[in-house]
Amino acid sequence: MSLQQASQSRVFVELVPWADRGRENNVVSGGESQPGLRRPLSSAQTQTPTREVHVSGTAEVSAIPDRAQVAVLVSSTKEAAAEAKKSVCRRLDYITQSLQQQGLQAENVTLTKDFRRVENAYHMEAEVCITFTEFGKMQNICNFLIEKLDSSVVISQPQFYHTPGSVENLRRKACLVAVENAWRKAQEVCNLVGQTLGKPLLIKEEETKEWEGQIDDLQSSRLSSSLTVQQKIKSATIHAASKVFITFEVKGKEKKRKNL
Repeated sequence: MSLQQASQSRVFVELVPWADRGRENNVVSGGESQPGLRRPLSSAQTQTPTREVHVSGTAEVSAIPDRAQVAVLVSSTKEAAAEAKKSVCRRLDYITQSLQQQGLQAENVTLTKDFRRVENAYHMEAEVCITFTEFGKMQNICNFLIEKLDSSVVISQPQFYHTPGSVENLRRKACLVAVENAWRKAQEVCNLVGQTLGKPLLIKEEETKEWEGQIDDLQSSRLSSSLTVQQKIKSATIHAASKVFITFEVKGKEKKRKNL
């Protein structure tokens, strides 16, 4: 007696993606639907919209130059080469000793010498470049050398400038002050409408600007030799401006719990 072969059947199943919001049941053959697990609501559906306040902040800062350079020129022309060298070296020694007594470091002093034949004589020239970080000390030393060496030396007008580090610090300071101003503005707005300022959601620096000296000084700066030391410092002063845009989260006022 032979066993009857069972008829074959086919089952079709479709897996519905979890993120598919339009279908929540598994579908089988024949168009029938079987109940499936209901998907939980996403976090975006359960969370309330974030309340925000958008503010901008600006700041302008300035910094005077932090370095000044002065060149002291010593020269002599003699028929004998040894005499020309002796005359220059004697004054150089005096200048070097004076700088050391004033506490200037060797790395802030650069010396160059030039010796050549001029017609029937020998000419020697030496230049001492001095870098100062204290402008008051610079003026005192220059006045002292002029008083002691008189016309035997030529002292150049001071050249004021900024080191790269000081310029970068100025840019950073302008941005930070602008951010602080924006934060204060947002804080005052929230206090005015009875809300609490939350964390920043976006901080963007929209604009930066730098310039040297004052606009009124541009015409006078062309005659730099006629400017006083203070005018030179003012002309070499760097200004930096920054504008930022910040988005803050806004929270409701927390109710104080009553002590039972």
